[in-house]
Amino acid sequence: MIGTPDFFTGSDRVFTPDLQEIQTPEGELYLRFFLPSGDEFALPATGIVEVMQQATDRITPIPNASPLLLGTINLRGQVIWVADLGQFLGDPVVLNTDRAEIPVIAIEEQEIILGLAIEQLGEMDWLDVEQLQMSTNIPDRIVPFVKGEWTVKDDLHYAQILRLLNYVAILRSARWAA
Repeated sequence: MIGTPDFFTGSDRVFTPDLQEIQTPEGELYLRFFLPSGDEFALPATGIVEVMQQATDRITPIPNASPLLLGTINLRGQVIWVADLGQFLGDPVVLNTDRAEIPVIAIEEQEIILGLAIEQLGEMDWLDVEQLQMSTNIPDRIVPFVKGEWTVKDDLHYAQILRLLNYVAILRSARWAA
């Protein structure tokens, strides 16, 4: 009906649908985000349970817990820890927790869930794993948690480094016991 010319009554215009080629995205889906220093990282969408803006007054601090942990939240009836990802990775800039909400990425591996508090959410992006490279410029403190990096161009065509995190290595790290 819509494709017929008489759909546009009173007009000589003929409807010709603009058939754009539907493109299949290349690569895998990743969530991009920023730490307080401005460094950009990515996590595979397959390891993410949920992404939320968490009210800071809903993060319950736990006494005598690791300084890497901000506290716990209730995620649909399940209590999960929320960690300061920047501090965990040794980011030189401290996460600003003096605000109404903090972005939290909940990751999961074999029924272990952990919330990662970050500075700012980026976008979901299809990235080609074949383009992933291992750099010699990765700081030693984060090497165990980085699978590699992409060199991506921003809107102004400046090259930026986007590091892919290994969420399983983060969840299983001995740093949580410290």
